[in-house]
Amino acid sequence: MFSKHPLPRTSCFYSTTPPTSSSPHKPESLLVKKCIFLLQNCGSSKLKLRQIHAFSIRHGVPLNDPYIGKHLIYNLVSLSAPMSYPHNIFSCIRSSNVFTWNTMIRGYAESERPEPALQLYRQMRASCIQPDTHTYPFLLKAVAKLADVRIGEIVHSTVIRNGYDSLAFVQNSLLHMYAACGLVDSAHKAFELMSERDIVAWNSVINGFALNGKPNEALTLFREMGLEGVKPDGYTVLSLLSACAELGALALGRRVHVYMVKVGLTDNLHVNNALLDFYAKCGSIREARKVFDEMKERNAVSWSSLIVGLAVNGFGEEALELFKEMETEELVPSEVTFVGVLYACSHCGMVDEGFSYFKRMKQKYGIVPKIEHHGCIVDLLSRAGLVKEAYQYIRNMPLQPNAVIWRTLLGACAMHGHLTLGEYARAQVLKLEPGYSGDYVLLSNLYASEQRWSDVHVLRRKMLRDGVKKIPGYSLVEFGNHVYEFLMGDRSHPQSDQIYAMLAEITKRLRLEGYAPHTENVLADIEEEEKENALSYHSEKIAVAFMLLKTASGTPIRIVKNLRICADCHLAIKLTSKVFEREIIVRDQSRFHHFRDGFCSCRDYW
Repeated sequence: MFSKHPLPRTSCFYSTTPPTSSSPHKPESLLVKKCIFLLQNCGSSKLKLRQIHAFSIRHGVPLNDPYIGKHLIYNLVSLSAPMSYPHNIFSCIRSSNVFTWNTMIRGYAESERPEPALQLYRQMRASCIQPDTHTYPFLLKAVAKLADVRIGEIVHSTVIRNGYDSLAFVQNSLLHMYAACGLVDSAHKAFELMSERDIVAWNSVINGFALNGKPNEALTLFREMGLEGVKPDGYTVLSLLSACAELGALALGRRVHVYMVKVGLTDNLHVNNALLDFYAKCGSIREARKVFDEMKERNAVSWSSLIVGLAVNGFGEEALELFKEMETEELVPSEVTFVGVLYACSHCGMVDEGFSYFKRMKQKYGIVPKIEHHGCIVDLLSRAGLVKEAYQYIRNMPLQPNAVIWRTLLGACAMHGHLTLGEYARAQVLKLEPGYSGDYVLLSNLYASEQRWSDVHVLRRKMLRDGVKKIPGYSLVEFGNHVYEFLMGDRSHPQSDQIYAMLAEITKRLRLEGYAPHTENVLADIEEEEKENALSYHSEKIAVAFMLLKTASGTPIRIVKNLRICADCHLAIKLTSKVFEREIIVRDQSRFHHFRDGFCSCRDYW
């Protein structure tokens, strides 16, 4: 069914000499009973378990006996021992029952190498052992880890044939499997067919939506959960915070925070880390810092989350200060911590310090740099205008550069006007990810900045010929417990007339401040007025107009943008923050932009 190669029956590493007739070792013998009693009462000590195992061998207990073997295997699996140990015992048992098979499948399903769980299931069926109600949840857990939906669907059909599809814990395992495989719609269909749904079922689908890029659906299901009177738990909160962070739904996330306080979840370290991460991803770094300061218990994840949050929000100096505090506390930084540290150096233009931290990461903490760390170094050099040095660094990297690395260089070339190198970087990206429209846009903007309009037309014709479609830009804003989405030139909102009137008022007031639309990258074969109109209706500008129309004076405006913010929108929103005296936080594809009093936290590099 799953694999044509069954697991080998390895040789035993203890005595399996059958007992003599004078002293038969039956399950009811005193020695066997004593061993079983010791195994049942050894607690969570791996050392005691090994001592009991040694005691059994010394006293001639035949450990191929299923009674002794199943207890040893169960205890080893429960203590998360390396699976080679229980597997050696399992291989020597004369006749394993369904409990022992299930325990072995469970052990592999919960391990870092779940593939043998599927092979064991195949061997189990070949041995004429009928699976029971516990077999399929463990098996589906292994499938979920492997994210192999084809095998998952085979198991699902077997579950139905064997009549186990009505059992709640089997149904919950199916939901988790489909969600883990990315088929969250299939998980939701199975969820809808369930006659009774417990908190585990709700959490599986809510989490599935949150992790598979469907945060709106996650929040909708959470509201349904409340209407049905099901109380959320810590796992629900983790999924909700993830969904709120994805959407930038700060108000809803704050309500989740209030609920946490109400039910006493504020002492839960994992939930607090998720809350901290949520506030950082919503651009509310003050609230993230407050959560961190109020945490009774912190671990390396807590420190790393805030360091990364500070760095991506443009507070590089604060991120580096926090890292120094972390070292003072003698906590060991992780790979993620150093991503935040290097990004902070990049944001602050601290090239020498960035290389110093990179060296310390390797030498002091023994962390082997991953592609993300090398990407931070490329960004560090690029932001400092050292584009040729960034290229040389890429050439000498010990790892093969990925599309993100080359795209960072391409963005730097577009920013600093390195045309030849930009064309080379784009060619490299094209080899790795040929269908991504953003790379064409970056190179097109580079050509436009050099007034090479014929090359712009050639590039755009190539996009059409190759079937590359530009990803539509959209902007998300939260207002009144609802997340609104705006597209370029969007008139679908019932109040679109008022929104566009506000947009015209914004443009009028910005011009009085000296604003001139940044039309350099708009096609040359249309009139200047058309260029300005094309720029005026970008989704982030419409979102800003909507929020100025709907929110009270002085209220911060938060926008989530799926693409990089363009030069004209960056300039316009920067001036809007000054003219309308609003803080405007935009999270685009690459970083946060905190606009305040006519300035941006990115220091005009994006």
